[in-house]
Amino acid sequence: MTVVPALSVVLAGGGTAGHVEPALALADALRRRDPATVITALGTVSGLEARLVPARGYALAEIPRVPLPRRPTPDLLQVPGRLLSAVRRTRAHLDRVGADVVVGFGGYVAMPAYLAARRRGTPIVVHEANARAGIANRVGARLTSSVAVAVDGTGLRGARVIGIPLRASVAALDRAAARESARAALGLGPGPVLLVTGGSQGARRLNMAVTGASRDLAVAGIQVLHVAGPNQADDVRAQLDPSAVVTHTVVPYVDGMELAYAAADLAVCRAGAMTCAELAAVGLPAVYVPLPIGNGEQALNAGPVVRAGGGLLVADADFDAACVRSLVLPLVTDAARLAAMGTAAAALGHRDADEALADLVLEAVRGSR
Repeated sequence: MTVVPALSVVLAGGGTAGHVEPALALADALRRRDPATVITALGTVSGLEARLVPARGYALAEIPRVPLPRRPTPDLLQVPGRLLSAVRRTRAHLDRVGADVVVGFGGYVAMPAYLAARRRGTPIVVHEANARAGIANRVGARLTSSVAVAVDGTGLRGARVIGIPLRASVAALDRAAARESARAALGLGPGPVLLVTGGSQGARRLNMAVTGASRDLAVAGIQVLHVAGPNQADDVRAQLDPSAVVTHTVVPYVDGMELAYAAADLAVCRAGAMTCAELAAVGLPAVYVPLPIGNGEQALNAGPVVRAGGGLLVADADFDAACVRSLVLPLVTDAARLAAMGTAAAALGHRDADEALADLVLEAVRGSR
């Protein structure tokens, strides 16, 4: 009797939650299909993955960080040597775990993974979460035909549009069914709830704009669940109008954002790829305020759901207390409009991207054998 060795999958996505969380969602999907699957995540000691990967029960294989400068700088001269070192370290990890496939999600961990896999003859699968592909995934997509993207228009030819793999707790969320229990868990009562979140570190502009309008929100009877970020929560509380202390709940973070999504009627947020994907999947309308950095990818990320009617887009420079009063306040109290926006958002959402990407991974492995 021939014993088939367990599938060994190496994941390459580090630095931000937008790279790490989809990788972990794929890992969960593969393990659901076969608990014997060996999962190894590549990462650095300083990246978010150093905390998130072990916390989810997966092995982390460390490689050197190789940042790629966006503009010509003296550091650019050191990239080839650093990259070669990272590729060698990555190749050693691939050999050690007997990698059957490498799945990359972009970022500084993905580039050495793609190059090491190519040298070793290991199948490559690429997933691009953003509306505009980064340099690592543009390179990776040239090395494989197994490419998946969150939305159309990334510039990666032949890619399958599958959405972004999401945590099961988000992908399976029924907002209506979970609303009452979620509000109770978060200390919220009946009535409109506005969720304000700027990501894991918060967003100073969002925080300032919403606290500047806190009196108006309180007078209108709007409850605010304000995820201010661990370094800004105290400042946000100090800036609240005294009338808003009861209705404005300020927390540094929420452990399990599905609770916040279930409790809220409207979100005010940045437009990272993961945020856009999660809100669309659960059908939560949002006012997106893209972070004005990089190549403008956050505005592009929010574009599809905004065009479909599931959200509104406000430039960072235009989002202030006056905007909250004139735009956000009347919207969060308009139940009919919010319902229509939620339906439009949900129509674009992908709740099964983890399974779709798992299919692509297994196809790549079968095609190499």
